[in-house]
Amino acid sequence: MRTLRLDLADRSYGIHIGPGLLDQADLYRPHIRGRRVVVISDRQVAGLYGERVCAALADYQPLLLQFEPGEASKTLETYAVLADALIEGRFDRRVTLVALGGGVVGDMTGFLAATYQRGVDFIQVPTTLLAQVDSSVGGKTGINRPGGKNLLGAFHQPRCVLADTATLATLPRRELVAGLAEVIKYGLIADAEFLAWIERELPALLAGDDEALQRAIYRSCEIKAQIVAADERESGQRALLNLGHTFGHAIEAATGYGAWLHGEAVGLGMLMAAGLSARLGRLPANDVARVAALLERAGLPTRLPADIATDTLLGFMAGDKKVLDGQLRLVALDAIGRGVIVSGVPLQVLAEVIDATRAGAA
Repeated sequence: MRTLRLDLADRSYGIHIGPGLLDQADLYRPHIRGRRVVVISDRQVAGLYGERVCAALADYQPLLLQFEPGEASKTLETYAVLADALIEGRFDRRVTLVALGGGVVGDMTGFLAATYQRGVDFIQVPTTLLAQVDSSVGGKTGINRPGGKNLLGAFHQPRCVLADTATLATLPRRELVAGLAEVIKYGLIADAEFLAWIERELPALLAGDDEALQRAIYRSCEIKAQIVAADERESGQRALLNLGHTFGHAIEAATGYGAWLHGEAVGLGMLMAAGLSARLGRLPANDVARVAALLERAGLPTRLPADIATDTLLGFMAGDKKVLDGQLRLVALDAIGRGVIVSGVPLQVLAEVIDATRAGAA
């Protein structure tokens, strides 16, 4: 097991990475302050791991709550069902919630933990690559609305993160590939050497090699922990973690949440961001081609489908939560391994980037 810490003073916590962590009761116990636990998962993940996690938490009379898998479940309606179950079960402020699953489960459980009785403890147990390298770390929680992704949410840090890499063996290949988009993101914004390592080790990562995946997860979490520790509530550099996300969230919203996996949309969004960087004179064209080549090798989309209209994407981007004082903030690249925040990009330039990605000429 590899462990690193996210340093947030009295809210600091450990991120544990390795195989077989789901069953280790001693990893949960120090982070449970009350006598009762609620495990929240989607039906697919609960069928695989629910009994094992509940067995590890048997001393706390765990209740297992489930909802339908997928981004389409990250709604106020699902939130209300879960909240009502806690109320009906008479769970008090010392309950600990356990988020067992991917990013949707983590976001939903975290938001419930942030708001139930004004805040209760929760533990992240991510079971997808995307959740292990990104969404389980940093305390961002949220749910979607028709007008955009994660428009309702809160910052609420977990008590700990248990990233059991053995769960990745049951992950569908499409989900594994989607998770690699977030791994690639960290290399692009903060570590050129890490990106070069990803390029070299991509066959091993795609094959599910545990050692390669552990290293990728550790370095990704290490970069994120450093950024979040310096800027927990995204007043500055934490926005760099949104590389590709403004474009990607617009794609997800435009396609109805579910047709595209989050990582797929972010992957294409990163290519758009690289193309934008080149149009702004910040990134050489050969680096854009390098990004495109890596995404394609990973099996991620590199073209925008013809049925996603440019105006539709621009409309969703205008409603993105990263808009401040009417100015859309975007993450661009000054170089491979160096992200930068830009604002005031003309709509015409954004439209040209979107159109070029549709034509396969980002």
